[in-house]
Amino acid sequence: MKYYPINLDINNRECLVVGAGSVGTRKVKTLIDCSARVTVVSPEVSDEILSLETNNRIKVKKRPYKAQDLEGMFLVIGATGDESTNRKISLDAGRLNLLYNIADLPEACNFILPAIVKKGDLLISISTSGKSPAFAKKLRKDLEKQFGEEYSLFLKLMGCIRKKLLSEKHEPEAHKHFFEAIIEKGLLDLIKEKKTGDIDTLLYEVLGDGYEYKKLMENG
Repeated sequence: MKYYPINLDINNRECLVVGAGSVGTRKVKTLIDCSARVTVVSPEVSDEILSLETNNRIKVKKRPYKAQDLEGMFLVIGATGDESTNRKISLDAGRLNLLYNIADLPEACNFILPAIVKKGDLLISISTSGKSPAFAKKLRKDLEKQFGEEYSLFLKLMGCIRKKLLSEKHEPEAHKHFFEAIIEKGLLDLIKEKKTGDIDTLLYEVLGDGYEYKKLMENG
């Protein structure tokens, strides 16, 4: 199987998770982190799921899955722990042309979930095309050690600079050489080493007046 890599916008989209054990709970937390509107269907639910429902983060239906649960959904995850139920979810979702993922059954999915490393706006997806989730997990742990908090700060600063440039009516294509110069001059390393003065000097050399690190980050 050759998968098409994609980052999916699920902000305010209706998403269903069937099953609320440890696997289902992890899936729910990832979905709500991405601002999805989540419904959980399961006869039994974890304490974390109950807490999320109490805080109005999700909707919960404490009962077995029904095909009608798919109505109005954009994306479905089956994590019941029962293969026959999970396969039924796959078939039902397929008939409705929904996006569906079934835990531990890659052949019953039309998308699979990668292991991810997230540092602010930096998102690194790791996939073994379903061949070895354990190895994807190891790679994730290795990359989490490699990519520190400086990447989050770096991307936030780059976004602030871009916003300011656009406010000054620069054409987006004209920004390219600015950002290439900033990167080549070692901005990331300066952020990692917390050399604020050197960061300001670099920004002045490339962008001119009005681009101070602290002010940009505060206004971002």
